Amino acid sequence: MQVQIRSGDSLWYYSQLFLIPLNLIIDSNPSINPLALQIGQHVQIPGFTGESYVIKQGDTFWKLARRRNVNVDALLLLNPNRDPNFLAVGDSIILPRRVISPIKMRQVPYHFSLLSEDLSRLKAVYPFIQINTIGESVLGKPIQEIRLGRGRKKVHLNASFHANEWITTPILMDALNTFLLSLTNGSSIRGLSAYPLYEQVDLSIVPMVNPDGVDLVLNGPLPERRDELIQMNKGSSDFTDWKANIRGVDLNNQFPANWEIEKERKEEKAPAARDYPGDAPLTEPEAVVMANLASNKRFDRMLALHTQGEEFYWGYEDLEPPESRVLAQEFERVSGYQAVRYIDSHAGYKDWFIQEFRRPGFTLELGLGTNPLPLSQFNEIYEEFLGIFLASIYM
Repeated sequence: MQVQIRSGDSLWYYSQLFLIPLNLIIDSNPSINPLALQIGQHVQIPGFTGESYVIKQGDTFWKLARRRNVNVDALLLLNPNRDPNFLAVGDSIILPRRVISPIKMRQVPYHFSLLSEDLSRLKAVYPFIQINTIGESVLGKPIQEIRLGRGRKKVHLNASFHANEWITTPILMDALNTFLLSLTNGSSIRGLSAYPLYEQVDLSIVPMVNPDGVDLVLNGPLPERRDELIQMNKGSSDFTDWKANIRGVDLNNQFPANWEIEKERKEEKAPAARDYPGDAPLTEPEAVVMANLASNKRFDRMLALHTQGEEFYWGYEDLEPPESRVLAQEFERVSGYQAVRYIDSHAGYKDWFIQEFRRPGFTLELGLGTNPLPLSQFNEIYEEFLGIFLASIYM
């Protein structure tokens, strides 16, 4: 919701007027100097939307403010050219509406366009989040990172490395959505107050690492690539089980952590629907983007969302720090998932992250069954994951 600064206004006053933490308003308006406001400047108020309302018989600003549970000055602020003493039936005004329930994330096959639309919807209500394009996929789709928080602890989460594990994206978006609502409403999630976490953490989220692959699984191939992709898919036009990127390279086998071992033992020796690690590490733009992100940001911990198995992996080559065990025990407790220290696997993002930075990295295998997991499991998986999400930024 947008308001215009009047004489005597301050961002602190707006925080009191709308009951929104001051730092959320400051972070929602990065181009504004809070110590040098100018009359007429536009200010974004997070957690609210402006709603058109038609005056009815008997309406007054004071009655409408009481009905909306806001101070009458909020109505005066939103309607600067309206005389509150002369309201005519049929006139239109703007009323503030506090967002009191999470923005509805669609529990449908969640392709790239839906993600883009939902990112825009979140940004409109929660303008303190940053949405950065950190690179592009093979087909030129933007790979986007969501950033929020003021703290020193850098936590990163990502989803949809594997195309047919696309359900991880709306699961992660839903957890973020719940967190954002709690920030602006001053509420808690499972007994944890959200706002102190915002002050403690610098949160990075890449909700869809492999947008080309996800779109292939859910929407089918582009006509100009159809024959090539069917050939990689062993002659099948059913791409439901496709895991790789659009060039047939498994992105979670692309990282220089004993990549040669995976290359040697993988059955796939050419581009395929799954398990082909490429001709060398980091040949694929999506993998390069994720490696550069971690190298530049130096995250304190990283969680990669996959499916399935109701377990997670937290060690690699005895390089993980003692903190990893503590986090793993807490993740196990809050989710009911099994913590597995080592598996016979290399070249994954988690493997490389632990090897390069000696910091906690986790591969989460959400849900149980056969990929792609059905949307009927969404709510159960979300509840299991939410505890891990909160623990990852709280501990």
